[in-house]
Amino acid sequence: MGVRAWQELVGVFGVFTLITVVLTVIIWQSFISVRAKASAAREQAYQELAARAVAAQEETARELAEARGQLTEVQTRLASVERILREVE
Repeated sequence: MGVRAWQELVGVFGVFTLITVVLTVIIWQSFISVRAKASAAREQAYQELAARAVAAQEETARELAEARGQLTEVQTRLASVERILREVE
């Protein structure tokens, strides 16, 4: 084998290696990109879930406060009825 044959062999091997490395990097980066997009989508879903949970908690707190007010009113009325019944007896 002459020097030219060795140069061609090294050149072919070098180009093959370069193409392999470039393709590997492209595939690797595409997988990382897909994974990052999926992670961002999951994060967005968690944020939406958290926002809905906070809204539900606020609604529950409002309803609880309303129920407390109604219970206080019922207790006041019951005390009034008890007082009237005592006066009648």
